[in-house]
Amino acid sequence: MNNQLTTDLFQNRKTLFTSPILKSLWKESSELLMITSYPPRECGIATYSKDLIEALKTKFNQSFDIKVAALETDHELHEYSKEVEYTLNTDKESDFNRLAQQINGKDQIKIVMIQHEFGFFKGKEELFLSFLNAVTKPIVLVFHTVLPTPNETWRQEVQRIASVAESIIVMTHISAEILNADYRLQRDKIHVIPHGTHLVKHLDKSFLKEKHQFSGKKILSTFGLLSSGKSLETTLDALPAIIQSNPDVLFLIIGKTHPSVVKHEGEEYRQFLMHKIEELQIEKHVRFINRFVPLNELLEFLQLTDIYLFTSKDPNQAVSGTFSYALSCGCPIISTPIPHANEVLENNGENIIDFGNSVQLANKVNQLFASPDKMRSMIINGLENGSNFLGEFSHSACIVV
Repeated sequence: MNNQLTTDLFQNRKTLFTSPILKSLWKESSELLMITSYPPRECGIATYSKDLIEALKTKFNQSFDIKVAALETDHELHEYSKEVEYTLNTDKESDFNRLAQQINGKDQIKIVMIQHEFGFFKGKEELFLSFLNAVTKPIVLVFHTVLPTPNETWRQEVQRIASVAESIIVMTHISAEILNADYRLQRDKIHVIPHGTHLVKHLDKSFLKEKHQFSGKKILSTFGLLSSGKSLETTLDALPAIIQSNPDVLFLIIGKTHPSVVKHEGEEYRQFLMHKIEELQIEKHVRFINRFVPLNELLEFLQLTDIYLFTSKDPNQAVSGTFSYALSCGCPIISTPIPHANEVLENNGENIIDFGNSVQLANKVNQLFASPDKMRSMIINGLENGSNFLGEFSHSACIVV
């Protein structure tokens, strides 16, 4: 399997070559410092950042070094790989000042890239803003969440954060429009760089089903760290109607519960799902894979999937790495209307269901299973549409400044 991420950042990215800030990287011993959550922390942005760094190293080889400042809390302390040179414990006020001094004191650091999620700095907003103002190096800010129609307090907070950055990156055009219209940020400061995913060497679906002991099953799947926001009950409530038409269907729920969820509420949501499964008497049609699945195995699960289901109930979820992975594995996708799905599946609006609408979901799944030609067409269309969004360096284009 080829773990490289797809095509080429440089297509239509002329600003990458002309930026004086980026040009500063093409010097011996120059470093890009990425501030982000990072494996072994189990977090979507941590996985994204790891993939991004590997893609940058592949493309730029030894042109510059990439170092990581890993975001931690008192409850999330880890041992890291060698690229993690710094840490920032957001529960320790002194860590913000310490890291700013370390950054400013190291001449080799030419750009600081921050993979931003509001939850990372919840309750520490002023400390984070002070840190941004203290850093003297150019900052590239990657917004993983952009909330529409903010109140004035929220708007001002985002404006203050954004004012410190040389460049702002978002992953959908809708997010860029929101930042410009709702937050009044300069449009020429905002760059839209799609999420990106892995280039997958596809294996035979029948072979993979046999390997994982799913032969003779029609596989529905979803994956990611489990939380109530995934709204997996939408699929469970749809399953009786799906089973009636497709008695050989099996729904795979791939992934362990999000560590933050376990910390605050334990396994309450998983237990809720298990209770619902019992109530609906669909135990033989649902399989939990309750662990953090390694990438190679995950891509195999996705390739053997007949239909991938994305049922997030959060209309403000701009992008989803799980959605991107499924698309690259050739999965027909049925999704709720998050911005990412609306943009990637814009020519396949029939793939979209309303939030929480189990009846729509059941109907669309049954229609697809009844029409193999339509499923093949969806796979082809998904890969073609996704090729504009899934570049090797769409995953790493966050260095455009």
